[in-house]
Amino acid sequence: MKKIMLSAVLCVLFAACQNEKKQENKEAEYTNANNLPNMGNQSVNTAIQNALDIYFDALNKSDVAQAVGQYTADGVFMPTGFPTATGTKELNVAYENVFKAIQLKVTFKVEEIITQSEDLAFVRTESNGTQLIHANGKTTEELNREFFLMKKVDGKWKIARYMFNQPR
Repeated sequence: MKKIMLSAVLCVLFAACQNEKKQENKEAEYTNANNLPNMGNQSVNTAIQNALDIYFDALNKSDVAQAVGQYTADGVFMPTGFPTATGTKELNVAYENVFKAIQLKVTFKVEEIITQSEDLAFVRTESNGTQLIHANGKTTEELNREFFLMKKVDGKWKIARYMFNQPR
């Protein structure tokens, strides 16, 4: 009887240890997906930063084609207080309307890049500067927090989803 009880306890302990080991492996997989090897991670971060620099440059130049060109074909733009624009056609209309209304003069800072896989990443940025409101000629402070879902398409990082809000 003691041998049976001891065997049962050992089986339970072994199963518990295996379960804990599986959980550790899952956590390690998640960590590795988010922290690609240093060389790879740096080159991925640089490629994402470069794609966003082109987008941010387009915003400051009010260049619709350049801004929309940084999106995937099914890209989604979710501006605060305005309708969501989905796909190239709606993105073109949205950015035409934005640039008719305002002229941005902002700088952007990438706060973090979290790589989920070889072709998917989350990016959080902050921007600040000014905007010229065309309707009244007034210049106001512009401060936003931005969130991007980036997707690698045909070897290039593109904006798949983008939303922003004002921190105050």
